[in-house]
Amino acid sequence: MSAADSGGSQVKSAVRTVELLEHFAGSPGMHSLASVQEAVGYPKSSLYMLLRTLVDLGWVETDATGTRYGIGVRALLVGTSYIDGDEVVAVARPTLDRLSDDTTETIHLARLDGTNVVYLATRQSQHYLRPFTRVGRRLPAHSTSLGKALLATYTDDQVRAMLPPDLARLTEHTITDREQLIEELHAVREQGYAVDREENTLGLRCFGVAIPYRTPARDAISCSVPVARLTPAHEQMIKDTLFDARDRLTLAARRL
Repeated sequence: MSAADSGGSQVKSAVRTVELLEHFAGSPGMHSLASVQEAVGYPKSSLYMLLRTLVDLGWVETDATGTRYGIGVRALLVGTSYIDGDEVVAVARPTLDRLSDDTTETIHLARLDGTNVVYLATRQSQHYLRPFTRVGRRLPAHSTSLGKALLATYTDDQVRAMLPPDLARLTEHTITDREQLIEELHAVREQGYAVDREENTLGLRCFGVAIPYRTPARDAISCSVPVARLTPAHEQMIKDTLFDARDRLTLAARRL
């Protein structure tokens, strides 16, 4: 039985509302009523009434025909307010700026949310001319340096409880076996940083470190660089710079 099927009617309605918004957040674009019903499994009549209520409130939008639905602008406003009001994001800004200047590469701050990482702040690479951002995006923790750095702050048994035995494959390099991932987490704990070896995006290598102002850690920072531009000297500089940024950000976060 799902959460939406338990408890009183008011609780059920609230849970269904959240589940519906999360479905749209994870499925960009516009969707027909039939496809939404297939995804969430609610009765068509109650789903339609819920959708119309959310449309009226601005949480869901429709296309010109009024028959297709997608996430609304109010979801963006709430997400932005979360980032704007987060104290760690605020104190991290100078460190992220400095990290970006020192490495000239793309920098991310992300937070562990279940088995995913959510990107809270980004500094774009100075080598790219087109805008690109991941703020608000969710990616599987096992395929990113950010996520692996954070998972390494948990025990092996905790990781086994969090992740299924078979993990989603994003590229041909993604680790898809939980036990193999756990073996890599042993190395992450020993060396103090995690590496995404084209496991999330082909042609891109990422280095990540957890920010241990709390245990287990919930936030991490990373630096992403195209494999074609990565030299041993540049890699070592990135690691050293990340360690320095980690220490400064940890000290700042602990003062909050």
